[in-house]
Amino acid sequence: MSVVPTRPNRITLAAVNVGTPDLLPTADGRAVYSGIAKQPLAAGTTRWLSLLNLAGDGQADLTVHGGVDKAVYAYPSEHLEQWRADLGEADLGPAPFGENLGTIGALEHEVAIGDRWTWGGAVLEVCQPRRPCFKLGLHRRRGDVAAMLLRTGRCGWYLRVLEPGAVPVDGPLDVEAHDPAGLTVADAHAAMGDRRLEQRDLVECLVAHPALAEEWRRPLQARLGGR
Repeated sequence: MSVVPTRPNRITLAAVNVGTPDLLPTADGRAVYSGIAKQPLAAGTTRWLSLLNLAGDGQADLTVHGGVDKAVYAYPSEHLEQWRADLGEADLGPAPFGENLGTIGALEHEVAIGDRWTWGGAVLEVCQPRRPCFKLGLHRRRGDVAAMLLRTGRCGWYLRVLEPGAVPVDGPLDVEAHDPAGLTVADAHAAMGDRRLEQRDLVECLVAHPALAEEWRRPLQARLGGR
């Protein structure tokens, strides 16, 4: 398990982004529906955050996107400089990874599953890292970007909404409670990649954690059971 060097108490918002499903072109000239392309909301405004998403946001395929355990996707803006270098793109555009929140002040090894954040009148809980599907590659027009995200661990994380409320686009996000287990987003990301159960204790701890999203828990539990 990671040794959490710092436990941030306040997170700044660099951007808040929303988007509704639209056609996303594929390499073979077809198109698929996706809500991954998002645009920033104007500073000084307020939006309603429900149990399922931020007002004005939406997902196309609800079998794999959205839902209570993927209500809000946060991505550290600190990663963007390295992504510009890795991708050779000076301008990554708005919401380059389809994130709702571009954050400043917290990275994957500093944020724990079960941490609770307040944002205006809403309360959120960190519940799982992000494992991207093929649509991220279509969005970035690079077939290798999802594999790069997984390899680097620059994955960001999803939050469930415990208490809906009106949220200010300007933030900030305050950490209401640090989860005592200290199982970080980086830990959960590493556990999912641990096919040989070399960190069995970590996998067992994550499976037992009540705040971990079921989508993340089920495959880890199956792995422990030898399935």
